[in-house]
This record gives sequence, C-alpha cells and structure tokens, in this order.
Amino acid sequence: RIFVLGIGFFTLCFLMTSLGGQFSAKRLGDSPFTIRTEVMGALESRGVLRRMSDMLEMLMKRMDILARLENSTDFHKGEEARFPLDRFQPAAGLMERIQAIAQNVSDIAIKVDQILRNSLLNGKVVDGRRDQCEVPRDPKYPDCAGKVEWMRARWTSDPCYAFFGVDGTECSFLIYLSEVEWFCPPLPWRNRTAALPSSPPLPRVQAAFRSDMAHLLELIGTGKESLSFMKKRIRHLAQQWLRAARRLEQKLTGRQRDQKHILIHIGFLTEESGDVFSPRVLKGGPLGEMVQWADILAALFLLGHSLRVTVSLKELQSHLGVPPGRGNCPLTSPLPFDLIYTDYHGLQQMKQHMGLSFKKYRCRVRVIDTFGTEPAYNHEEYATLRGYRTNWGYWNLQPTQFMTMFPHTPDNSFMGFVSEELNKTERQFIKSNKVSSMAVVYGKEASIWKGKEKFLAILNKYMEIHGTVYYETQRPPEVPAFVKNHGLLPQHEFQQLLRKAKLFIGFGFPYEGPAPLEAIANGCVFLQARFNPPHSSLNHEFFRGKPTSREVSSQHPYAEDFIGKPHVWTVDYNNSEEFEAAVKTIMRTQV
Repeated sequence: RIFVLGIGFFTLCFLMTSLGGQFSAKRLGDSPFTIRTEVMGALESRGVLRRMSDMLEMLMKRMDILARLENSTDFHKGEEARFPLDRFQPAAGLMERIQAIAQNVSDIAIKVDQILRNSLLNGKVVDGRRDQCEVPRDPKYPDCAGKVEWMRARWTSDPCYAFFGVDGTECSFLIYLSEVEWFCPPLPWRNRTAALPSSPPLPRVQAAFRSDMAHLLELIGTGKESLSFMKKRIRHLAQQWLRAARRLEQKLTGRQRDQKHILIHIGFLTEESGDVFSPRVLKGGPLGEMVQWADILAALFLLGHSLRVTVSLKELQSHLGVPPGRGNCPLTSPLPFDLIYTDYHGLQQMKQHMGLSFKKYRCRVRVIDTFGTEPAYNHEEYATLRGYRTNWGYWNLQPTQFMTMFPHTPDNSFMGFVSEELNKTERQFIKSNKVSSMAVVYGKEASIWKGKEKFLAILNKYMEIHGTVYYETQRPPEVPAFVKNHGLLPQHEFQQLLRKAKLFIGFGFPYEGPAPLEAIANGCVFLQARFNPPHSSLNHEFFRGKPTSREVSSQHPYAEDFIGKPHVWTVDYNNSEEFEAAVKTIMRTQV
C-alpha cells in the first residue's frame, strides 16, 4: 500500500511540475489588453508524460514476472518453510492498481496533448496579431510614435495605466493610446462592434421653477461652519427668493428650458486646499465668497436644474469618474454634467485629476473669480512670453468663463450676488428710526482697526461709533475705548444694527465685499478711503499673484463709480480736513 501511494504521489508531482505553467498561463489578474504569445514548455510537458507512462509500463512488466515466479512449483517447494504462500497473494491487487495508474496517465497524456496543440494553434494567431502591433505611421496621428515612446519609459509612473489594461507590451500601449486616449489610430484586428445608426437622443427633461428650498439645504450638506453660514443665508432670504422666482416664472410663461445637470464644486472649502475660511466664520473672517456661493446655489436650484454639490476632493473624483492613480489618465466615462461651477482651487484640482479630459471638457467650466482674470494672464503662451504668468493664471479658457463678484471688466462675465429687498413699510420704519449720529465700522477683525486712531478720534467728535469686532474673553486692544463693540453678531442682528445707523465706514479692507451694498440697501451712507496711488498687483501685497493688473482706486470701486454720492463718499483719510468735512455733510444729508 505504501508503494502504491508513493507511485501516486510521484505521478502528481510530475503533473504539477510539468503542467503548472500551462494551467496558469491565463491568470485571473490578466488585463483585458494582455496578450500571451507563447505556451511555455509544450514539448517538454508532452515528453514527461510519455516517460511517466513508459516507466509505469516497465514496472507493470516486472511485477508480471514476479507473479509468474510466484506460481512456479520449484519456488514453492524450496522456500515453503520460510515464505508462506499468503505473503504473495496481494501481488495480484497491486498489479491491478498499477495498471489503473498507467491507464490514467495515458489518458491524461492524450488530453494534455490536445490542449497543447490548441494552445500552439492559438499562439500562431496571436503571433500574427503581434506583428500588427507596430507603431503605425499615419499622418493623421503625428503624435502616436512619440506617445508610444513615452509609454515605454513611463507607463509604470501612474497606476491608472494598469487600470486601463496597459501591461508593458506594445499592443497594450497602442490599444490604450487609440481607445482610451486618441493619439493613435484604432488597431484593425481589435474586436470593434460596427457602429450602428444612432437613434435620436431622448428629449431633455424640462426645467421647472421650484417652490421649496428644503432639498437644496440637504444637498449642501453639513460638517463645516462655512456650509452652516450659507444655509442660514438661504433660509433668511428664502421668501424673497421664492417671490423672485414666481415673478420670473410669470415673465417666462410658455418658454421651454432644458434642465441642466450641474456640478458645484467649491474648491476653496476643501481640506486639500487648506480651507482657511471655515474656521474663521465664527471669528470675524471674510464671508463675501460664501455669500456669493450661497446665492449661486439658490438661483440654480430655483431655476429647476439638477445639482450636485461637493466640498471635498474625494467627492469630486467620484462624481467625475476619475480612475485610480495620480491623475494622468482620462475619465472612465463621458462627463455626466452639462456645466461645472467652481473656483480657482477647484479648477486646479480638476486639472490634476482629469488628465486629458480636462482639456476635452474645459468649455463646460464656469469659474467664480472675485477679482477677475484679464486675457493677458489667461492666455498661456502670451502670459509666458510677456511676463504675465502667475499662480492663478494661464488657463487658456474663454475669458467669459470667469465670473466676477462685481462687473469689473467686459472681458469676464458678471455673476454678482443678491441683497435684501425692503418693502414700503420696512423702508418707512427704517427712515423713521435712523439715528443720525450713529456710525458702524466695516471690519470684524481687530487687525483692521490697527493704526486708525487718528480719524476715529475725529469721527468720535460727531458720532457714536459701533463695532462688531470678534473677541473671545478680553476686548481687543486695537479697538479704542470710546467704541461700543458688540462682538461678532449673527447676520440678522447685524442687519438690525445697520437699519439704525446713519453711517457705515470702511477702513480700506476688505476689498470689494457685499457688506457696503447691504448697508446702502438699509439706508446707510457708505464712507470709504481713496487710495493714492491706486492698489494693484504691481504695488500691493494683497493683489500680488492675482491674474489682473486692474487698479483699485478705493476700497469699493463699484460703489464709488456706479452708486456715488449721496450714498457713497470716497475721501482721502490722510487729509483730516476733507475727512471731517465729509462726516459733517453726511450727518445733514437725507438719503
């Protein structure tokens, strides 16, 4: 029995050694673009099986001789005392088992021989295809050879190439460059379904005005103070938004509008961009960008479009269909969005992770750009040659794809934001409750107040000064003692303060925010500083690196140029007489 087990084990070892390569030639991990061009060890495997079969036949013959000796009379007579007859009775059963093993090996040899023949036949077909995996010389694809050369050297530099089936062979390079990218012509031997006549596209869903903001608040999500601020703003203005939507719906009665699929990716709120805004929402940080984004979300939602909102890179990659890797490959499927609203941070993230698809779909992008982008900075070649390259420029978009907070330039598009509408009753109430000697300072961070003691002292002679400067435990030392500081106020309480005040005074920063227009809408006069010389990216640190050379003549040029007196006064704060005269005039002026 031990002998038979040994023979079986010996046979199994030879089978595994000789045939293992054949049965593992096509592994589960092989990509769809992998082509195995050889069947290794075909002749050797066949020879091993023959030798095993021959060896078992020889063993069987010898056992047959032993059996014959067992039956010989002389053998039994001479050795009967020492070797009992029953010691040799199992020999017949052993012979049967060896015969069975030999027959099994013979059957396996026949089957393997058939497999190897088929494999060699397939190998010849594949070799024929392999001959066709030479780099084509097609003038319609002039970059093909260079791209193949690049792939040979660097296809392992990004896992996304292996994701699309690249395995280091020439065929996989050409398949990738012709079917995933578009630098090489399609390979004629690839199984490509003949293009059927395309059926006409289904009619687009029509956009319908919405009358409830609840779903939008769910879309915006939670987890950041910046998102909470935006949702509070949307709730606060909800009734005015709905009234405006009804008015527009009546105006557009009968007009068909296709519903668009729109991705809103707020890049500056992602952790990958640093998100310096969210932690400062409750500490007096700038809110202008979040005001505008909240209004964009509300407008697109009420107009009836299908929205997706992301504030993380992972969500962006998921919605776009970004393949795993380092961002060098195109998207895994066509872009599912008609439009993408984002900012410069989001634009950078999309370029890093969309590969060639970014260039393909860049016309669908709308960039919310507070200060604007001039064509000289946007045009990559011109910007490089003429010294206009900045960290935020040379995107080669259409200049109208950049959408600004205020209408700085006809080169870009004007997006804007909304301010509250007051009805007649509210206006009359504000007018009757104004305190002509009350001023509110535009500046929630203590650093803005530094160095402003001189003209604050002049203002204090005529008006009671109120501040909304953030502090935790102690009064900020930058705020003079004669200023009544309310601390950081919720938006609706700040609005109430503006409705009482006569004057809203700016200290020169922040630039071009929404607050001055909100103050003017609530019946305040806005007093601001004139800059001499004007601030720009050429002479001021705040604007350095921004893709514009526009000169800012005051804290709020739009208010200065398009609203002006009596609502907006722009004076030289370094000229004490001019400043004091303006304060006196404002106190006497009715607006």
